[in-house]
Amino acid sequence: MQIPPYLKRGDSVAIVSTARKITKEEVQPALAVLKSWGLNPILGKTIGAESNQFAGDDALRAQDFQEMLDSTEVKAIWCARGGYGTVRMIDALDFSNFLNHLKWIVGYSDITVFHSHVHRLGVATLHAQMCLEIENKTEATRETLRKALFGEPYTIEFASSHPLQRSGDAKGQLVGSNLSMLYSLCGSPSALNTQGKLLFLEDLDEHLYHVDRMMQNLKRNGMLGNLAGLIVGGMSDMKDHTQAHGFATDRPFGKTAEEIIYDTVKEYSYPVCFNFPAGHIKDNRALVMGKEVSLKVDKDKVVFR
Repeated sequence: MQIPPYLKRGDSVAIVSTARKITKEEVQPALAVLKSWGLNPILGKTIGAESNQFAGDDALRAQDFQEMLDSTEVKAIWCARGGYGTVRMIDALDFSNFLNHLKWIVGYSDITVFHSHVHRLGVATLHAQMCLEIENKTEATRETLRKALFGEPYTIEFASSHPLQRSGDAKGQLVGSNLSMLYSLCGSPSALNTQGKLLFLEDLDEHLYHVDRMMQNLKRNGMLGNLAGLIVGGMSDMKDHTQAHGFATDRPFGKTAEEIIYDTVKEYSYPVCFNFPAGHIKDNRALVMGKEVSLKVDKDKVVFR
């Protein structure tokens, strides 16, 4: 796995949106963060652009991202926000110049399309908070992003005594991350190979029955049986059948998202941890996807480095 060059003061970071629209005002806190780190932000054409819910049409979003991929000045591309839309333009991109001049691609959620696609090219990417609302996240969110970009080592250690946690030690390449996106990429040229790797999963605003459907799909695609370990981050704002179609029903799914995930992998023996501080949560720590990492899960503590 190739690791893009780490940043140094004075380097340029492009800000683009490959999915939902975002205003120039909304990215101002992110510009301030980059400048405080001694970096030079460059706004792409998609910042402030609008085509229905998207940051410009598919052609504009692809062109904007391609220009930043090809630029020798740009050392990292920071996706401004997620939502939906990256999958609509991924096949229009040419990564030839990128492979000769590697740079960091940064984001999460819908940006899982890039994490998965670029992993298949043999290049690491950075799962981290996007520009939108970075000022409302924890200091650890911002500091792990900075450390990851500048190549400073850090450890993520936290107390966790989740009753479904499975203890053990694991090492391997880190892959993932958004369950809905990984599910949607199955069978495509961007589908993820998880064999022998540590899989990180997170998601937001899904019906519980659909979480089960997605996990069963990953299992049937051979993505869960031969993992080195499973890391479950934020499974946030999940919905049940009792909230379906805008009215109450009496058909609850009967399990939490964490219970659904555990039930899907309980026949395997690798370590599993829950409540990892990453995903659609306030404490969204940065993770280098594709990097060789280690995971130690104990009864009441998790150490990731």
